[in-house]
Amino acid sequence: MRHQEREPFVVSEDVKAVLVPAGIEVKLRVGSVGYITQALGGSFTVYVEGNLFRIAGEDAAALGKEPPPKIELPPDATDADVEKAAWAQLRTCYDPEIPVNIVDLGLVYACDVTRQGDGTRAAAVKLTLTAPGCGMGEVLVQDAKDKLTQIPTLVSVDVELVFDPPWDREMMSEAARLQTGMM
Repeated sequence: MRHQEREPFVVSEDVKAVLVPAGIEVKLRVGSVGYITQALGGSFTVYVEGNLFRIAGEDAAALGKEPPPKIELPPDATDADVEKAAWAQLRTCYDPEIPVNIVDLGLVYACDVTRQGDGTRAAAVKLTLTAPGCGMGEVLVQDAKDKLTQIPTLVSVDVELVFDPPWDREMMSEAARLQTGMM
């Protein structure tokens, strides 16, 4: 589904949702009717009764959708393979209001994967927001954590919200600037 389409749905089971842009967690009840306005990276932005909400991919069934597939790595995955998977996972995190992933938006300043003594791995991510007062900040941080912890062998994930340096549109990829009309 492309992000501009509006696909109708009826909530089939009570589902956790986050009010956009306030970042407040609510519950959408069985029978609620709305439209999916964005389905990117495994999560959904939905319009219900005049409000936008974000629904996590793990709760896709409540909208009649399939959850995203599990991440698999080969048994002999290297640290570089895991770091590549981490960046790929971060590219599945989307601001619910902007149809561009957080990496291409320039919001991810760092993603470092390190091997622990027991063979497991840890990830440390530095993430910012387009505006410091954005109510979705903690939601994006949690989304990044949730997506990264799905990677096999990655057992410790720290996502730090930072504001130095301040984000500006020059940090966006060229494709993201083109897509958002910010050339």
